[in-house]
Amino acid sequence: MTDLIACLSSDEKSWAHVARLIKEQDWTKVLLITNDFGKKNFKSEKDMEFIVVDAKKPVFELIEEIRNGLKGKITDIEVALNLVSGSGKEHMAILSALLKLGVGVRLMAVTKDGVKEL
Repeated sequence: MTDLIACLSSDEKSWAHVARLIKEQDWTKVLLITNDFGKKNFKSEKDMEFIVVDAKKPVFELIEEIRNGLKGKITDIEVALNLVSGSGKEHMAILSALLKLGVGVRLMAVTKDGVKEL
């Protein structure tokens, strides 16, 4: 398939969506952008890697933190991206970091009919 990159905020209400997204597809790699709380508490049956960031940092610092965390870890020229969890600031930083890395983005979500590209 492809690599999945998902934002995983401290708001645990959105974690079920992210967990289903991970479970219902065969991703090459799963990279979760989260904080220390998410890394310690989010569980999945599948392998995943956490990119731990501090969302309280200014957006330009957050972009660089995410870009550096993702550099060398993406296996293809595009990624599947899910932004259901997280804040607008986190979403902008993730999207900016991915674009600066030169990868294409396909937005993915879990629907009543399974995982779908938006």
